[in-house]
Amino acid sequence: MQLYFKKMKSPVGHLKLVAHDQALVAVLWENEKLNRVKLAELKQDYSHPILQKTEQQLLEYFSGQRKIFDLALDFYGTEFQKSVWNALLQIPFGETRSYKQIAESIGNVKAVRAVGAANGKNPISIIAPCHRVIGVNGKLVGFAGGLENKNILLSLESK
Repeated sequence: MQLYFKKMKSPVGHLKLVAHDQALVAVLWENEKLNRVKLAELKQDYSHPILQKTEQQLLEYFSGQRKIFDLALDFYGTEFQKSVWNALLQIPFGETRSYKQIAESIGNVKAVRAVGAANGKNPISIIAPCHRVIGVNGKLVGFAGGLENKNILLSLESK
């Protein structure tokens, strides 16, 4: 299946949006760690309808006009990872959850560390809001986009 990408500017740096013909598969960071998200070869397409819709909705989110995304998503990962990423989609705008709460929500209370690892591999950043997951003590912890960007996103949602 062919994957397409486009880049966009945002308040958290340049983002690379990736989709196939039916759904969005990734929102990647400007300084993405090599192999954090494994994807097939990408073809640049700035007119791809899913990528354009994603960019529009992200711009609305960053401007405070959007709290919920309306996009078809296709997560590439293990069944466990997909369960974690789907749990992220249930965290309401402006709220946070701990890794422990995510583990409990997927019915695996002992999987806190595995939840953290899956959260760190979330391919659809911002839209599947891994930035809303914090340490059990309320502190900001690891984030693929960097803690500064995590803070920006959480601040944007607290307005």
